[in-house]
Amino acid sequence: MPYVALPPTDPTPDSPLVVAWHLLDPPRSEAAMAAALPLNGLNAWRVYLGLPMTGDRMVPGGPEELMKLVMEDAVLNLFEPLTRQAVAEFPAVLAELRSVLAVHGPLSLLGGSIGSMTALRLLTETTVEVDRVALVSPAVQLSALVDANSRMFGTPYVWTDESRAVADRLDFVARAGEIERPLLMVIGDEDGRDGFRDPAERLWAALPEGSSLVAIPGMGHALAEEPGVEAAPQTANAARVDAIVTDWLSR
Repeated sequence: MPYVALPPTDPTPDSPLVVAWHLLDPPRSEAAMAAALPLNGLNAWRVYLGLPMTGDRMVPGGPEELMKLVMEDAVLNLFEPLTRQAVAEFPAVLAELRSVLAVHGPLSLLGGSIGSMTALRLLTETTVEVDRVALVSPAVQLSALVDANSRMFGTPYVWTDESRAVADRLDFVARAGEIERPLLMVIGDEDGRDGFRDPAERLWAALPEGSSLVAIPGMGHALAEEPGVEAAPQTANAARVDAIVTDWLSR
């Protein structure tokens, strides 16, 4: 698995560990995510993982084949298998990271968009012990996201019993009662309302006390400029998100 690991200023075996997953929009790779949100003010290991079906782990046939799969069925061909595989492989990945980096401190999670959905699946479907969680431009309610995309692109998604079951499983507004720790969610006030902002607000209202929802004025969904694959200079909005997430994870 491709990853980028940034060490703390003073690494010790008890140093905290933050694991991050990128977006499908920019930054859409582990290197670009590490450049957009390096969390340099955090005295912890920061590890950015490459998501399945993206980057060096792209499906056979490349981006064109992935787009074909998405157009055929975004729920069953992208959202469900990508997040399921990322969660299934995580315990082994975590064990390997702890061994390679010699770090055994508390684990926190950072996810952007579909990376947020991955983090939420990890919280609700595994027994991995997690300290703090920060979600940026979060995707928290799959049905709302898919329907919003359908309206935006003018290509209605045809729901089936199978895809509805997936959407129910990836509806973390409905499953908020399973989330036992406070979350931080950071979202742009110019992000899509139906697919991202409204679901984030609904989730925030149902989360445990101490959760936080922060809106960044003038920010859309992406955290970096196109093409968003290679490491690039941090944008002004990403710097604001970086400071907010660093503060949350430092507490």
